[in-house]
Amino acid sequence: MNLPGVSELLFLKASLFLFHSFFEAAYEFSLLFPWFIPVFFFDFLQGLKDLGTDPGELAKLRWIDVNMENRTVNIRPVKGHNPRILKVSGEFIRRLQIMPRESEYIFNYGSLRSGYADARKRLARKLNNPRLKAVHLSTFRHWKGTMEYHKTKDILHVKQLLGHKKIQSTMKYINLEAAIFTDRNDEFHSATAKTVEEASKLIEVGFEYVCHHNGIMLMRKRK
Repeated sequence: MNLPGVSELLFLKASLFLFHSFFEAAYEFSLLFPWFIPVFFFDFLQGLKDLGTDPGELAKLRWIDVNMENRTVNIRPVKGHNPRILKVSGEFIRRLQIMPRESEYIFNYGSLRSGYADARKRLARKLNNPRLKAVHLSTFRHWKGTMEYHKTKDILHVKQLLGHKKIQSTMKYINLEAAIFTDRNDEFHSATAKTVEEASKLIEVGFEYVCHHNGIMLMRKRK
């Protein structure tokens, strides 16, 4: 069985710890500063987070592959993966419904891929957190695989979700889940922010976004 090496697991673990902060910050900036991170760009990130697909698979998604009523998408595989039909969130469907239909394909992967590195660099600079550069498009897939195994403890379910042909490709998520969740301290410091500037300052010192409540951003940081 060819499991990932220690160096790969350490890199994936580090990037997954940063994932949530990156995703929530990207969401806030796409809403408030669309010139900074375009909304359509975040639509692609939302799809990656929901589905756990390879970025190339999501790039091949056509309008005819989406069932809006059942909230399912037909994934056409790349890299030897298996084809599959996956459920998506209502938020992703809502975003698709307001997108212009300028092509049979939903996303322009060429512009998204080239723009991702620039958007990530701008976000890392704005938040003064160069570690965010470790979050790649493939990190969204690793995050989904790790979270699904943590939730279900069913490695065959994760294998089917990610479209792996061989179980060996899925086994690394057992190690990642154990590395991230074992013996973690679940006590937190809390803080609130009313503006993006306030949230940015909190993120710079290690807080992560939790949710909105009455127009206030709730943040937390492990003790």
